[in-house]
Amino acid sequence: MSGQSGSDVAGLVELIDRLESLLNSSELSEIEIEAGDTTLVLRKPSAVAPVPAATDGGQPAPLPSAAPPDQPPAAADAAPANAVLAPLTGLYYSAPSPGAQPYVREGSQIVAGQVIGLIEAMKLFNEIKSDRAGRVVRIYPEDGALVKAKQPLIEVEP
Repeated sequence: MSGQSGSDVAGLVELIDRLESLLNSSELSEIEIEAGDTTLVLRKPSAVAPVPAATDGGQPAPLPSAAPPDQPPAAADAAPANAVLAPLTGLYYSAPSPGAQPYVREGSQIVAGQVIGLIEAMKLFNEIKSDRAGRVVRIYPEDGALVKAKQPLIEVEP
């Protein structure tokens, strides 16, 4: 995606969010979109749940180990209870501008209401504030990474 501008990426994120909403509000279990060389497949968690299939001998095939059907595969390791979650989907930035000091670092103390990063969505930069106080023990996304709503951003130790 090195040839794409920020507005192209933001437009793509907005499209994926709209498709995800459509999928979640419908009876469909999967949406597949092809555009040129690119294919995008969105599936509900229930669509990726393993289902025993009969083999040639009529016996059910063994189930592969997978995440529980009520969790998407990416959320197999659930966010800890003391994580600050992304309130929306977009591009995560750890600092107010390129080259500037990050809002928080691992090991730093934060207070509730403190800005911990920015999420760019639909060409708007949204300040993300902590809903808890404590010491930052982990920062999940890389700077400039796409984050989904309810994905953990930082983990805070009270």
